[in-house]
Amino acid sequence: MIIIAGYELVNAKDRDRYVAAFGDLVSHAREFDGCIHIAVTADSVDPERIDSVEVWRDADALNKWRKRAKAPRMKKPKHSAVKRYDATDGGPLF
Repeated sequence: MIIIAGYELVNAKDRDRYVAAFGDLVSHAREFDGCIHIAVTADSVDPERIDSVEVWRDADALNKWRKRAKAPRMKKPKHSAVKRYDATDGGPLF
């Protein structure tokens, strides 16, 4: 399982436009084979922060998606802290 998670900082006045611009990408990814979860959302506390998380079945599914994905062209964020994590297992939270 591959997890991509983190955040980016943009100008507060631009944040909602950034999030909305990723709507089509998120919708298409959710329909793509191997996508377990994906979200690009406005942070509930910081008006400049965009939170993102992707969960993929495996690296093959992620790589196939990356070849097909068409991310919107946006101004470079002020800061980016998004990382890839390789998980070996997942299960019930409680």
